[in-house]
Amino acid sequence: MKKRSPPSGLLKDIIIVVIGIAIIWIGLRVAFGTENPFYVVSSGSMIPNLNIFDVIVVQGNVPYDHLKIGDIIVFNRPNGHDKVIVHRVAEILSKDPLIIRTKGDANPGSIPGTDFPITKGDYIGKVVYVIPQIGYVTRILTPPINYI
Repeated sequence: MKKRSPPSGLLKDIIIVVIGIAIIWIGLRVAFGTENPFYVVSSGSMIPNLNIFDVIVVQGNVPYDHLKIGDIIVFNRPNGHDKVIVHRVAEILSKDPLIIRTKGDANPGSIPGTDFPITKGDYIGKVVYVIPQIGYVTRILTPPINYI
């Protein structure tokens, strides 16, 4: 018996699609200046401004030194870097070096070890755009990845 091989046209189409997706992904990473420009919100700490399953677009090219009170940023939790957090800059604790305190909009106060002290090494980027509720699609298609 002869083994059937997929039609060469179909294989070419699949390769072109995969290469196209890779080029677009690399282009987005370069354009937004971060390893991952998209995150899905997984907690209610930023309600009403960010809801669970909103997708946020993160700009990593915004310099840490240019952050100001009111900016919504994404950062690694300073206590262990084991979780990515999205919160609003609430206070500048120090200007040289810049150290900030954040707070979730729905939280009564900042949480030590999570919201402060945030340093340049913890900073991932600034939220520049929100795509409401599109994160539901990722829940259906894949296990939780990049949920913050």
